Formats: sequence, C-alpha cells, structure tokens
Amino acid sequence: EAANALNLNNIPYLGSALSVRRPTKYAGPQTPHGNWEDILAKYMSGVAPAAAAAAGATPTRVVELKNMLTEADVSSDQDYEEIMEDTKDECGSFGALKNVVIPRSGPGLTKIFLEYMTPADAGKAIQQLAGRTFDGRKVTAVYFNEDKFNSQDYSDGN
Repeated sequence: EAANALNLNNIPYLGSALSVRRPTKYAGPQTPHGNWEDILAKYMSGVAPAAAAAAGATPTRVVELKNMLTEADVSSDQDYEEIMEDTKDECGSFGALKNVVIPRSGPGLTKIFLEYMTPADAGKAIQQLAGRTFDGRKVTAVYFNEDKFNSQDYSDGN
C-alpha cells in the first residue's frame, strides 16, 4: 500500500504539488513505484487500464473480494443465500456476471469470487468495489488466476 501511495507524489492539490515520500530515516526495503505523471499519461493513452493498474495484476475474468465476509456470515444457510443473491444483484451491474462463488470452508472462507464474461467487465467490478467499506471493513478487489478458480483452488498466491 505504501508503494501505491508513493505513486501520488507530485499530484496537483489545491494549486500545489502534493509531496508523498518515505521518511528520511526509512531503512526498510525499497519498493518499486511510478510517479503520478507517468501513471496518468499511461492511463490517458489507454496503455494501462485503471483496474489493472489498481489491482497490480494481469487482467482475468475472475475477481477476488476480501474483507467483505466473516465466518459467521456464511455459517447460516439463510444468511448465505441472502449474501449470494445480494452479491449477484450488485455485481451484475458492472458487467455480464457468469458465476459467483462464496466458499464456506477451506482457504477461500470469507472470500467472494466473481467470474465475468470478459476481463473488461471484471475490471469494471474492481474499479467499483476496491476500497469500499462493507460492515466497517475495507474491501479489497483484485484479479484472480482463472486456472486456480476453475480448479476450485481459492488459496492466496499464484
């Protein structure tokens, strides 16, 4: 997240350039980051779609949502069905939604997976959902590996 914040260095704000930097005595690892002007130029030229830049991953048709659910949310069949229907209704507005998976156990517990017909639709969902607050928790929305999704491997990592 710090690297993403560093991308905002020199962004115009109230007539001045915002300065976003690491502390002068920072001794941690250096993380790669862009600068605001380059990121904006790539976005405006269409080279870097906003969702791909925000998610930091190769676009796929599958979106992984984290921090939306708790174990208690999926323990009751009634609550699970309500969440499934609400998710389909809300997330279907971003594009052609093919499938919604909400694992009730294993490594995918508390995650929601959205499978869209195209990576562009998945990107729209990421743009709209990333950073939202749901029940007091900040939601993360990122692209998820399609091969892992298709094999029902909902673990983190590649």
